[in-house]
Amino acid sequence: MARVTVEDCIEKVPNRFDLVLLAAHRSRNIAAGSALTVDRDNDKTPVVALRELADETLDMDELRESLVVGLQRVIFDDDLPDEEEDAPVLAIGHGEAAPQAEMSEADLLRALQGDRDNDSSSRF
Repeated sequence: MARVTVEDCIEKVPNRFDLVLLAAHRSRNIAAGSALTVDRDNDKTPVVALRELADETLDMDELRESLVVGLQRVIFDDDLPDEEEDAPVLAIGHGEAAPQAEMSEADLLRALQGDRDNDSSSRF
């Protein structure tokens, strides 16, 4: 098969930025084990993703939706009561610390004073 070019893909996805996002997302999906819709032909994963986009073997709407869901930081919890059903719940992203237990004011003051006095033994 001939080399895939950006011009082949731009006909299908007119915005170059969208093309980059979609191709990168599809490439990650392929690397994670998603089934290929074209022959690999010894091509690397990003080239296969671009070939799939150029050949229109993917449902573009589904690919865009999965990209948006993958980048989404707000999730909707299905277990909330009916009156709060559509209330967003912030998701904890990669590398972020999990919420910690509450600390009383006295414990907080003691920890801050310990930091000031360089005494780490009185922490928590």
